[in-house]
Amino acid sequence: MIPEVPPGVRLLGITGAPGVGKTTVAASLALDLGSPVVPMDGFHYADVELVRRGLRDRKGAPETFDAEGYAALLARVRAEEADVVAPMFERDLEQPIAGAIAVPATGTVVTEGNYLLLDAARWRGVRAQLDVVWHLHVDDDVRRERLVARHVEFGKTPDEARAWVTRVDEANARLVEAAADRADVVVELTT
Repeated sequence: MIPEVPPGVRLLGITGAPGVGKTTVAASLALDLGSPVVPMDGFHYADVELVRRGLRDRKGAPETFDAEGYAALLARVRAEEADVVAPMFERDLEQPIAGAIAVPATGTVVTEGNYLLLDAARWRGVRAQLDVVWHLHVDDDVRRERLVARHVEFGKTPDEARAWVTRVDEANARLVEAAADRADVVVELTT
């Protein structure tokens, strides 16, 4: 069961391992709140930059994101001085798109991503901006099935999808789950 958003929250973070359902839960909450979702995935480095850094084969790992840029945007949202425009991630292209999400200067804003609670220098600035963080958890077999299906939907063969989940997504899931104790609330999802 999804908890209610406490009053006075400006930035609510939704986190959990890849495939847990963060985007779905965040979208539902945002709809109820009349708020946008600011996705961490909008801060993916573009493939051209990942290739330059030698990270393309680990896309989705913590080092493949602009964590500092994400924290800076959240700080701007927190300041409530003016509307902010945030990037999104376009799954059909598998690329971030700049300036795609209008974030109003007031009200609760939902942000979601894997590494909101990661206790690493580059990511601590993200957690510092968030009032409340909910960590989502679901059965690992369900989560992995969702991931494979998503990778297939966006162009990988079933074998490529399973290999990616095993090699990349599961390593990322272990990092995310190791940080779960830093959440304000852990939410067990049934499906």
